[in-house]
Amino acid sequence: MDTKTHSDLQKQLTAYLVKKKLRKTEERYTILQQICEFSGHFDIVSLHENLESLNFHVSKATLYNNLDLFIEAGLIVRHYFTPQTVQYELRALAETHQHLICTHCGDVKEIRNQTLKANIGNLKLRRFTPEFACLYIYGICSRCTYRMRLENKKQEKQELQKKGKI
Repeated sequence: MDTKTHSDLQKQLTAYLVKKKLRKTEERYTILQQICEFSGHFDIVSLHENLESLNFHVSKATLYNNLDLFIEAGLIVRHYFTPQTVQYELRALAETHQHLICTHCGDVKEIRNQTLKANIGNLKLRRFTPEFACLYIYGICSRCTYRMRLENKKQEKQELQKKGKI
């Protein structure tokens, strides 16, 4: 992420902290800086590892609390791609794409479809002012589809062998 965007995010965080009368701590700004180093999705484990590699020691509880704060401040978004998977992403990056999620293997792919993004942005919703939109499309990826076809063919062949037709 470029330094101007990082600087803008720092200013946005500072404004939020002042508004909410919260402390401006080194931990918060360092965590935000590390988040800006990710080019896409990240999880709490990878964020914690990156901070530890810099000899910046914070507990996972501190990370969770600050991630919640960053979400409230509109800096990042939380993605629940599957019930077992929670990932985060800078909101500025999340607004540029949609997600395809395989229900078999959990793989997440990003797609960039400007027409779809424009259509979502042009929605007229009564008594509701959208601030942010994130689209998840669940299905089966081509790799899992291929594996399922192979497995089905294998089972069909075994059934035919049992019946003595092969």
